[in-house]
Amino acid sequence: MKKHLPIILCLLFTTVGFAQKKSELFAQIEELKTNIQDVEQQLAKKKREVSSSNAKAETLEIENVSLRDANATLLKNLSSFSELSKKNSENINKTLAALERKEKQLSVLNEMIASDDSTAIVLLSRVKQTLGEGANADVSDGAIVISNSLTKLFGSDTSSDLTDEGKTWLANVAKVLIANPALKTQIEGLNITGDFGVTLDQAASVSKELMGTLKVAADVLNVSVRDGNFKEGIVIKMQPDHKGFYDRAKERLTKGQ
Repeated sequence: MKKHLPIILCLLFTTVGFAQKKSELFAQIEELKTNIQDVEQQLAKKKREVSSSNAKAETLEIENVSLRDANATLLKNLSSFSELSKKNSENINKTLAALERKEKQLSVLNEMIASDDSTAIVLLSRVKQTLGEGANADVSDGAIVISNSLTKLFGSDTSSDLTDEGKTWLANVAKVLIANPALKTQIEGLNITGDFGVTLDQAASVSKELMGTLKVAADVLNVSVRDGNFKEGIVIKMQPDHKGFYDRAKERLTKGQ
């Protein structure tokens, strides 16, 4: 028994030692399990973070593509707007230039019309000086209008033979016409009875006196008769040469003056 005691003690200590090591091994295993769980949790967390980052990256990429498309569209629109603005600017400049030309042309016409009006006023003054201040003369629609009664011109409303007073009056009218050869003259007989034959003879008598005796150019005289609307007599209208005015205006406008 004594011989086996050391062996038994040795086995006992060995068994106790193994029991302690086994307990320590289990503890280490539990610790490793805990560490593995911690690592797995951290790994799962990192995976979620990576997944979230990937999702954000994809969202940012989509937004970036949208921004690039929007930027490209904006640049295209800006280019189109710039081109349109340039064309509008060119059109505005062309319009302004055209308006400037029109204003210049209107200025030329106004100047010529004002000049003709001034000429008519000056001519009216000369007509009154020639015929006398008591002359029945005025300006109407740019024309000098003078008139006389049938009694003074013919002695009655049915005669077509000029009186001496009528011939003297026509002699002064002829002075005005000869001094202004550019004027076109209309001799109108006004009638209130409807007997236009007598009125035409009276107007023709005035025209014959001016052309034949007083040497007024025939191409500037025209004769007509009309209803006088409660007025009778002879009316002489001296009008500017409208064709000449048109030709002068056309020439100046063509030259861009």
